[in-house]
Amino acid sequence: MESHALQDFQSALTCSICMNYFLEPVTIDCGHTLCQPCLYFCWDEAQTPRCCPQCREVAEKTDYRTNTVVKKLVSLARQARPHSDSNSGEQLCRRNGETKGLFCEVDKSLLSAPCSESPEHAVHSYSPVACMAEENREKIVKKMDPLWQKTQEMQDNLNKEIRKSESFVDYVVLRRNMIKVQYQMMHRFLLEEERFQLKTLEREAQEILQQLRDSAIRMAQHREKLKEMYRELTELCHKSDMELLQVTKLLEMQKLQPVNPELSSLHITGILDMLNKFRVHNGLIQGWANRYMSLPDEVRNRIFGGDGATENPQTLESYVIWSVVAFNSGKHYWEVDVGNTSNWIIRVCKDFTSDSFEGKKGFVLFSLKKNNHCILSTNSPSLIHYLQRPTGRVGVFLDYENETMSFYDVCRGSLIYSFFSSSITSPLTPFLVFGSP
Repeated sequence: MESHALQDFQSALTCSICMNYFLEPVTIDCGHTLCQPCLYFCWDEAQTPRCCPQCREVAEKTDYRTNTVVKKLVSLARQARPHSDSNSGEQLCRRNGETKGLFCEVDKSLLSAPCSESPEHAVHSYSPVACMAEENREKIVKKMDPLWQKTQEMQDNLNKEIRKSESFVDYVVLRRNMIKVQYQMMHRFLLEEERFQLKTLEREAQEILQQLRDSAIRMAQHREKLKEMYRELTELCHKSDMELLQVTKLLEMQKLQPVNPELSSLHITGILDMLNKFRVHNGLIQGWANRYMSLPDEVRNRIFGGDGATENPQTLESYVIWSVVAFNSGKHYWEVDVGNTSNWIIRVCKDFTSDSFEGKKGFVLFSLKKNNHCILSTNSPSLIHYLQRPTGRVGVFLDYENETMSFYDVCRGSLIYSFFSSSITSPLTPFLVFGSP
């Protein structure tokens, strides 16, 4: 190929952003081709909508596959370019003065053609420098995409941590009000205990908020380190073949874990004695609820995941228990034995239907295990409770007179949450959904 034609060919394979040969070239909707890393960096720092950096046309999507034809042409052009450092003193063999154009895969060293035939390298595998450099470049590229995905995951985690801090502040305010109302409802003012609970709540909330802030800072710093590593790998791929072959090891980054806020569940003196005055039957739903069924596979997998259930109600992994007895008025208290199970749903609702398992209506307390962490939440509106997960028994108190529906941690003698509703309908039926442990 003539010199000017070769220059035109190589110029056509040059990225308009970094002015280097395309690295993992992608062709976007407008037809322009760019390095994937260059596009990532442009779009990471730009505001939406995302546009072509060259013509500013809005891109219809953000995920593009590598243009393999252009990538192959880039590889050929790179191998055809003249090596400016091939005649430098470092790349000339001291024994014979010839260029070190081969790379020994055993010793990881550069060799001249005569040296590759010497006894010390005769049984070793070696390849032309350009070919070996392309192989190393491809190995680095394969590490880059997962690395960029980690930066995006870290940004997602950072956003979640910020939202978690905001929701935690709102939850603390709600928790403070619930504690005050709970002591008022008992018609006995344990002022010292109430002050202690509120003071403990305030202290723990400040400590957890600081942990969340520190976690967000660490995540932001970690994301910047990941981006910098990605940038360094990009620059490394653009280096000369000789420089590229001298890289022996790539760094690995540690994964950060988010903070899982958890307030103490503090004991309320006399609360269980008051609740037991309104105990239903023997007080345990497993003792008086007289209907059960295994959870349909589709619903079970959507809520809990896990393996299928057996047909024996004593050994069911995912099942539902509910009562034919419904409540129309008065005050009623019962308990649910959840043991050490992480996945369960306690619900009190008007109607029991096959499409009501997920508990979007009525009064619902969820315990769901996700990513090795148990999340406690309620519905209407959806609210995550930053509390210790109850083990053993959960108390349920339905009070038609005061229009409240409350859940309690029986083991700790503490309040989990109270629904205050002017629209409590009747009749209301309790039921329990158990998922795989």
